[in-house]
Amino acid sequence: MAGPPEVRRAGAGLNRLAVRIGELLAHERETVADLSHRLRTPLTALRIDAESLRDGAEMERLLADVSAVERTVSGIIREARRPSDGARASCDAAEVVAECAAFWWPLAEDQDRWMTVDLAPGPVPVQVSRDDLATCTDILLENVFAHTPDGVALAVRLSPRAGGGAWLVVTDDGPGFGDANLTQRGVSRGGSTGLGLDIARRIAETSGGTLVIGRSAAGGGAVKLGLGSSAGPPETGRRHGRNRLRLRA
Repeated sequence: MAGPPEVRRAGAGLNRLAVRIGELLAHERETVADLSHRLRTPLTALRIDAESLRDGAEMERLLADVSAVERTVSGIIREARRPSDGARASCDAAEVVAECAAFWWPLAEDQDRWMTVDLAPGPVPVQVSRDDLATCTDILLENVFAHTPDGVALAVRLSPRAGGGAWLVVTDDGPGFGDANLTQRGVSRGGSTGLGLDIARRIAETSGGTLVIGRSAAGGGAVKLGLGSSAGPPETGRRHGRNRLRLRA
């Protein structure tokens, strides 16, 4: 490096700092992957317990839940060990949200909830991976099931966003969120970790979108998730057979 001695020393120091930061980030990612991998043992034990159930329907339900957790753990490990090459994933939001809504519908049925699902005709490409969008959707729906009484209605709506991307809105007829800033990490109104909405917010903002918390027309909670647009071909998975559902649970 050319230049005065002070500049050369500063440059050398910055280079060492950059190398050290890279080492620390790599260590953190490997630690996340290792900790996630440790979950495989208790999951295997849980699978064995589920397979020993005599009730066939109950066994299939629990095995499906275990498989979903195993896929999540595998996704975390892959993500933690994936090189950061700047590539940004995309997906069809209509497809992913439809699959998530179908997953939660049986619970809505069990809890006697009226569940409305209104999806824009796909594909609706967004600058978010399938796993990240599924995580966001599950967070918004889980909040309703966890923090409102049985029988409270909910609605899921997906619509295109002006300029590209999409709006995902989940509303309910419950008591609402109150005054707490629930996107602040660690803040919770119901004994949870307080991380869910912050995770959804971060995913939305990474895509170029946003997350807004408000009230539904019925006075309950409303979460509006803005997702950025995708210029490339979206990831695809199972195709959903219908875009508009009105489920009476």
